[in-house]
Order: sequence, then structure tokens, then C-alpha cells
Amino acid sequence: MKTELKKLLTAESTDVDFKVSLEKAKPKSWLKTVVAFANGIGGSILFGVDDDRQIIGLDHVQADAEKISNLIKTKVDPLIMFSLKPVTMENKDILVLEIAAGKMTPYYYVNEGTRTAYVRIGNESVVAPAYIIHELMLKGQRLSFDALSTNEKFSDASFTLFKSNFYKATGKRIEGRKDYISFGMIDQSDYLTYAGLLLADDCNLLQSRIFCTRWMGKSKGKRAIDAIDDKEYSGNIIMLLKEGISFVKNNSQKAWKIEGAKRIEYIDYPEDAVREALVNALIHRDYNIIGSEIHIDIYDDHLEIVSPGGMYDGKNIQEVDINRIASIRRNPILADIFNRLDYMERRGSGLKRIKESFDDESRVEFFSNQSNFFVVMKKQTGDENEDFSDVQKRADNERIMSEYERIMSELNPNEKLIVEYLIKNKKIVNQEASSLTGLSPAQVRRVFVSLQQKQIIEAVGKSRGRFYQLAQSEL
Repeated sequence: MKTELKKLLTAESTDVDFKVSLEKAKPKSWLKTVVAFANGIGGSILFGVDDDRQIIGLDHVQADAEKISNLIKTKVDPLIMFSLKPVTMENKDILVLEIAAGKMTPYYYVNEGTRTAYVRIGNESVVAPAYIIHELMLKGQRLSFDALSTNEKFSDASFTLFKSNFYKATGKRIEGRKDYISFGMIDQSDYLTYAGLLLADDCNLLQSRIFCTRWMGKSKGKRAIDAIDDKEYSGNIIMLLKEGISFVKNNSQKAWKIEGAKRIEYIDYPEDAVREALVNALIHRDYNIIGSEIHIDIYDDHLEIVSPGGMYDGKNIQEVDINRIASIRRNPILADIFNRLDYMERRGSGLKRIKESFDDESRVEFFSNQSNFFVVMKKQTGDENEDFSDVQKRADNERIMSEYERIMSELNPNEKLIVEYLIKNKKIVNQEASSLTGLSPAQVRRVFVSLQQKQIIEAVGKSRGRFYQLAQSEL
């Protein structure tokens, strides 16, 4: 026990709390933590230890133990599983209260006719918001959000996109009502479940949305002009997956370089990683949170995908080994269907595959709290001697040269002479153009008009001070 206690004294505070003494007059101060641990992943409270983890000790261990036990039995509902052990360290007596993760959630602190549920956020026990209470209720009943029935009739819905993708993935056709029941998409009364609604062509679930933004710079701007591109998508989650991937692809750059006889391609964010992250967001997000949505935010140097709801088991992803995460699914029906569509695996290995999609796995980070799950991808680089930006510059130069060749191929000889002169000298006046081409002033003016109509050059100034330069959008 002493070895275990030493571990608790150095553990993360998410599932460990410390109390200098038993506050008999204000038991809520620690009973709310008991409730929060029961509603989450469980945890331990050490009585006789201060916040600096220094052992202070208790004067009346036996009496305190009896008081703790009685208060939990009378102030927490339903009854929780716990153990209470006295331990002597540094010649001082303390009590270790261990609370197991509850199976009959939600658990409440009961006092004078009031019932309050608490959850753990960081090192604090806070009142559970309504959406978390709802999810705890579903957990306690062994239910999931996607299995709940809606008010939408099966006969009023269509599943063209789902059926098409199912046939492509399996080579089998959806036969009818019995298949939808077996998938968990409709109930026995022919009403859509939320899984069925999310896969229907005209899904009207408000919280089934993705907000996509390409920001100017390395952080969110404060004005609309700071967004280079933004889109909002709602509806069928298969469509949301495709649109999300497309938005990232359209706002990413791709470059290449030659190594020996090989062409090596570089892309900001591997498509496999983006797809896995979006599948994870769509399937494991918390649809209980009304008005919530998934966010895809692209910056100059990184990409963030944020989905509503933390880890389903209450843990923080940054505190666990992703190679050993158990496959616990918040929406098991949707997960099973996406597995059938070959979008994901049942083994819970999606986060690992996101990392493996990058040459350097450190370029991917995961973070979660009670409210959200974050996937952060840093822009990929080239090899250790060449930054991706250098490769991209060459790719941009090749694109510019290709555009230059296209424009020049559409010009007559005199127009080409003027454009080539402008590329080298930035500006040109009538007299210079006349000497360059051998044309009369009137003929030169017609050449200038032609190039202006093609939006290749633009006039600056008036009368004798007028000159011509390349249009800002050209070459």
C-alpha cells in the first residue's frame, strides 16, 4: 500500500485529490469530488495530506473513517463502490479513499432535498452541465445517443448516398427495412434512430455541422478579412466527411522535388491523416451538445480539428498512451456502419494511424478536456537539409513559368516584345514602346489597348506622365 501511496502522491491531479483534514461541518467540499470521481474514471482522495503533497496526518483516524463512510452512504445517490484504508507514513496516520468509476451514472450529491451531479475537470470538481448529465444517464442505462429514436419516420427519409457508398464498399445492395433495422438505423416502430438520421440524405440535425476556416496567419483573426476561405457544411455525415477532406485539400499546397530518379511529393497534411482525424471527430463526438459543431481551422503553419466532447471514458488523451487505448465508442452504431463502409476500423487504432501518416510523428498532437477533443497537425517539411517552404517556392516558380508560357503563346510578336521589356524594366512609355517595336505612336497605342483588354498590363497616370506596367495579377 505504501508503494501505491507514493505513486498517488506524485500522480496527476485529475484523479487524485488531497485534504488536510476531514471537514465534518462542510462535507460537500470533498463529497462533490467523490461524486465527480464516480461519474468519471474513478479516483483517490488522501485525507491528512495538504495541496503541496506534504503529509500532515490525522489525529482521529478511526473516527474519521467511520464519518467518511457514513456521509458517503447518506449523501451520495445511488450507492457507490469505494474502499477506505488507513496508512501510516512518516509516523503519521492518513486515510486513503478510493472511488471506483460508477456503472449506474449519474451519481448525485444529495443535501436537504437537492441533487447535484459533479464531474472532474482538471483538478477541480464542478457541477455537470446538462449535456454531460444526459450522457451519464445514457451510460447508466447502457445506451448510446445514436441508438435513441427520433420523431422522423423511415418512410419520409431517403438514403441514396449511404446505399451508394455501401455498395461500393461491400458489393452488396441494401434490401430494405430489415437491413436498416439490423444496422440500428431504425427502430421496431419504423422511426429513425439518430444513427439513421445522421446517415439520411436530408439530415436536419442542427449539431451535425462542420465549420471550416482557412485563417490568414498562425492564429485566429478578429475580423472577417482574416479568413481567406470559410465554409459551413451540415447534414449527412458521409457528405460531411467528404466535404471536410475536400476543404483541407483545396486549402493545402503540394510540391515536389527530384531525388535521383524519383519524384518526391510533399503535401501540407497527409490525406490519410486528415481522413482519420475527421472520421474520429464525426464518430466519437458528443451529439448531445445542442448547437455544437466540428471545427476545421487551417493556419499558415498548422491545422486543427476540434470536435465536441472529450474522451468517452473521462480521461484526457494527453495523459494516456495512444498505443494502448481501449476501443470504447461513444456512438457504436455509427462506428459499426463506418467500419462496414471501410472508413474506419473497430480496433480503436485511428489516432495511431494519424501519427503514422506523417514521416515525423511528433508533428501530430492530441489534446482533450471535458468539452472538446483536439487534433493538431503541423505542416510537413522536406528532408533535414531542405525546408518544405523552399520546395514550395520552386513549385510556385514552376507554376508561374507555366502561366508565363501560356500567356506568351497567345501574344503577337509586338505584344511579346513589350511584355518581355516590362518583365525586365517594370514600366514602359509610348516613346520606348515605339523605339522597341518600330511602330508608329498610333500603332503602339493599339498594342497597349490590346494588352489592357487581355488584362496583362495596366496604365498608370495621365497625359504625358502616363506609363504602363504589368497588371498585378499577371506574371
